[in-house]
Amino acid sequence: MASPYLEVKGLTKRIGHRVLFEDISFTVNEREHIGLIAKNGTGKSTLLSIIAGKEGDDGGTMIFRNDLKVGYLEQPPTIDAHEIAGKNDEFLLRYKQFLTQMKITEEEANRPAEQLSGGQVKRIALSRVLAGEPDLLILDEPTNHLDLEMIEWLENMLSRSTMAILMVTHDRYFLDRICSSIIEMDNSRIYPYKGNYSYYLEKRQERIDNMNAEIARANNLYRTELEWMRSTPCARSSKARYRIESFYELEKRAKQRIEERNVRLEMGGTYIGNKIFVATDVCKAFGDHVILKDFNYNFARYEKLGIVGNNGTGKSTFVRMLLGLEPHDSGTIDIGETVRFGYYSQQGMAFKDDQKVIDAVRDIAEYVDMGNGEKLSASQFLQHFLFPPEEQYSYIYKLSGGEKRRLYLCTVLMKAPNFLILDEPTNDLDIVTLQILEDYLKNFRGCLIIVSHDRYFMDRVVDHTLVFHGDGNIQDFPGSYSQYRDWKEQNAKQQTDAKESTSKTSKDSTSNEEKKNDGRNQNRARRLTFKERQEFNQLEQDIAALEKEKKSIEKALCGGTTSVDEITQMSKRLPILSEELEEKEMRWLELSEFA
Repeated sequence: MASPYLEVKGLTKRIGHRVLFEDISFTVNEREHIGLIAKNGTGKSTLLSIIAGKEGDDGGTMIFRNDLKVGYLEQPPTIDAHEIAGKNDEFLLRYKQFLTQMKITEEEANRPAEQLSGGQVKRIALSRVLAGEPDLLILDEPTNHLDLEMIEWLENMLSRSTMAILMVTHDRYFLDRICSSIIEMDNSRIYPYKGNYSYYLEKRQERIDNMNAEIARANNLYRTELEWMRSTPCARSSKARYRIESFYELEKRAKQRIEERNVRLEMGGTYIGNKIFVATDVCKAFGDHVILKDFNYNFARYEKLGIVGNNGTGKSTFVRMLLGLEPHDSGTIDIGETVRFGYYSQQGMAFKDDQKVIDAVRDIAEYVDMGNGEKLSASQFLQHFLFPPEEQYSYIYKLSGGEKRRLYLCTVLMKAPNFLILDEPTNDLDIVTLQILEDYLKNFRGCLIIVSHDRYFMDRVVDHTLVFHGDGNIQDFPGSYSQYRDWKEQNAKQQTDAKESTSKTSKDSTSNEEKKNDGRNQNRARRLTFKERQEFNQLEQDIAALEKEKKSIEKALCGGTTSVDEITQMSKRLPILSEELEEKEMRWLELSEFA
């Protein structure tokens, strides 16, 4: 059995009168990969900070294995060039190796943090913590500000790692593929699950169903006991004392609630016409750095578009040009008259810390039109965004990073836009909020553009994808990111197989050259039989038909008009078709010797 690296016993943390968690206990074992899940504001980051020794607790104990090396990536990460000074050569070598793998130059690594992008700071901080070769790695939102290439590299590296890992992340693919255990924090308590994220979802629902059934049974009994308690004092005084005490325990159980405070919005969409936006020959560059080059696009009504690509390829610049916040160098972007943009960005959150939550919403509107004549007050609308009445009068500076993001999302949606542009909307939002936001966006009666590195989120919401490859090279793929990735891998495999087949044929041809020369007269004398001649002719027809089908599928996959179901079928057909084509070509070559 794996030995424990860390034992947490009876840990408690309060902020003022608010209890984040109370008397929680769990263990982190050697090589164990644990994901920590909870709503924003319930103390996930605080718990990681306490374990890392950056913050104090209000009770309980933590027992670490002797000489345990702990690495901690906080959120947001901090870097200081002086931290590297004095490190030994063994550490510096590993650090430089990780910087190279994360595409950070030594010059960038030595810059002050304020001169770097969020993605550069995250990669440098990750390189430092990984170079320390910790036994226990604590990660707080490791995928925030990383592009898809870096996320997938980190995912592959950590999934094979022998380090023990305790992490908080909203990236559900990342969580599912790395973690073999889940710890859920709910109502100040801990619920452990021995399995990945998919297993956790199943077992969590079972727990909630069982708890709801128990509460329902307690309520039925409570009604009976309540009638008894309301009997006359004279009658009640003659009853057994234990029954009275049991009543109050029963009352506590009956009044429990499994709080599923979700963002459930059924907002009526604002009318949007057929003309959305048309981009014609749009060009944009920053010096030699090309963002768009003769870009043309006609955005369709109710289209849900995802934009992916490495950091620095121009994704955010593109949406800012669309919104008129960034000028383009040439070409035109014609926006429809009925379009009403709603823009959520990483830089757009600007609240006054000394302002109350309810006032930040009332500054926009006292009431929100939900469509069909229904209106919600600012307070009612906030409750849909997981802000109960008692929290609405808290000051904004008391909110966690995720709670501020949730409030920002609230202020964007309450303006009832018919064209939403969300630039990295998943950073700092908890999984519960993401699930409900996904459901809302899937049913959103308007247009949508999402710039995101969250693969799970994109797969659930968008119907096709723009891939920014850099240098103005933009690919329109008719499907989700995962479908694009599968297609890309299949395409690469086909090219590799084709090269290997060509190489093998060339080698076989060279090694058999003497045999062919020696038997040339015999081969010339050899003729195809009638059946072989028929097979040879049929092969030529089959190969032509298969090549035509292959080109048709490849064209459809990149054409932008194919449905998701058709893409799935085509993606399955393509490798089978390639294998069949290769077999027929090899047989044709064999028969052609005697044709």
